Amino acid sequence: MAQLTEAATGLELIQAIFDGHLPPPGASVSLGIYGVSAEAGRVVFAMHPGADHTNPEGTTHGGVLATMLDSAMTCAVLSMLPAGHRATTLEISVRFLRPVPPGIGRVEAEGVAVNVGRRVGTAEGRITGAEGTLYATATTTCLVLEP
Repeated sequence: MAQLTEAATGLELIQAIFDGHLPPPGASVSLGIYGVSAEAGRVVFAMHPGADHTNPEGTTHGGVLATMLDSAMTCAVLSMLPAGHRATTLEISVRFLRPVPPGIGRVEAEGVAVNVGRRVGTAEGRITGAEGTLYATATTTCLVLEP
């Protein structure tokens, strides 16, 4: 397994996790976030917000949504990187547009790489519901890590 993660491109690593060949990150498991699709420069995650994801107001906690966006955007940058290179978040900015009620069904976070260079990558993200309702948007800057 270590050989796969070291020799894999970013996209191959993401796909290995999505396909069940590598275990998903613990935060994703805890929050019920799962991979939907991955291609070079674009990654989609989904979840079904429920009562375990709420804040004191009874809506889905912003931190859960921010985590989902962070995952999608950072993986979008990662999906553009060559073998052995990885990415980590330097900065994230999230704009919540409307509350996400628990029990709403599936929501998706899409991350799209904007620019990926030798040291820094940027991406944009959005969370939408099944009907296309836009709940949040975000941007990120990632540090590119060389082997």
